[in-house]
Amino acid sequence: MLNKVTVDDIQAKDKRVLVRCDFNVPMKDGTITDDNRIAAALPTIKKLIDGNAKVILCSHFGKPKNGPEDKFSLAPVAERLEKLLGRNVKFVADNAVVNEDVIALSKEMKAGDVILLENTRFRAEETKNLPEFSKQLANLCDIFVMDAFGSAHRAHCSTAGVTEFVNETAIGYLMEKEINYLGNAVENPERPFVAILGGAKVADKLNVISNLLEKCDTLIIGGGMAYTFLKARGIEVGKSLVDDGKIDYCNEMLKKADKLGKNLLLPVDFRVTDNFPEPIDSKDIKIDSVDLNSIPADKTALDIGPESEKLFANAVKSAKTVVWNGPMGVFENPLLAGGTLAVAKALSETDAVTIIGGGDSAAAVISLGYADKMSHISTGGGASLEYLEGTVLPGIKVIADKTVKS
Repeated sequence: MLNKVTVDDIQAKDKRVLVRCDFNVPMKDGTITDDNRIAAALPTIKKLIDGNAKVILCSHFGKPKNGPEDKFSLAPVAERLEKLLGRNVKFVADNAVVNEDVIALSKEMKAGDVILLENTRFRAEETKNLPEFSKQLANLCDIFVMDAFGSAHRAHCSTAGVTEFVNETAIGYLMEKEINYLGNAVENPERPFVAILGGAKVADKLNVISNLLEKCDTLIIGGGMAYTFLKARGIEVGKSLVDDGKIDYCNEMLKKADKLGKNLLLPVDFRVTDNFPEPIDSKDIKIDSVDLNSIPADKTALDIGPESEKLFANAVKSAKTVVWNGPMGVFENPLLAGGTLAVAKALSETDAVTIIGGGDSAAAVISLGYADKMSHISTGGGASLEYLEGTVLPGIKVIADKTVKS
């Protein structure tokens, strides 16, 4: 576990505290459709307000490519945050994000004030981690708090660069929770430890598969990536998704599992169709269930079948720790959500510590109604994947390094 200072350890009274949040929320036509990431930041923000800090919040939103654009403004986030906090949040609608006027504004703040800066990616320096913008962010504050786990795998000005110019740093409650759950799961799990990987491509999870094989007792592989493993075993998979360039890698992982004495489970049956649904949630498709050796040459497997659901559920029942990243099929379509639903249900019924690794698996658990049954749902898709790889994330490393020095 990393040596780290949290918001409980700092003396923030009357000090300006810059908090890097993850407010990169889903939005449609200027309206936020899911405010979970905003809600996840509230405990840290409230702790600082209650401690009479002067709270300055920053975040990126989307991927603006041509400089500032209205559709990428954090103005709607400021409105929602104000409602959730139940107090005034001053939105600094300056496309420069930080300049002399904004720095002056920060020095005029009173204890308990909250301001939100404009989208950090409105500055081209942000994603390049250039010192000019990092210094400007540092000039806003006395203390920097990193609470954006979903962005911790990026070495940007607002996640890493700023710490070079601030003497005091800490992590927020959300970061602490993510590190504790994911870190313990990988480095010190209560056993048996079962890892479940799904999603479309083997290539997205190369290092995760290898690292988890060394850590877990059972590795379950479903979703689109399962078909490359099956093909590596010489099983015909019809028109199902196969990453031909990764068949040798899958063979290596199958051999690694055998060598380490790990249980690697693949699906034994599937739900197949002869056309990928268009649109993706279309009910106008015919689904057949077939076993492992009977996938028709002209059909595509898009979900695991009922026997695989039982196999995977049984593996989870005896577990003490379960990490799940990636759905079992095209869960956006109710006709192809059976496998993902079965895994979510199995996790909800176990006494194990259950950790959902962000991204599509988090969306699935939430949409299927099982979110409140899980021990922890990560707010970071890419960040949680890199953490499961065993990678030290830049946005965590800089805080840890600063802590060790101090």
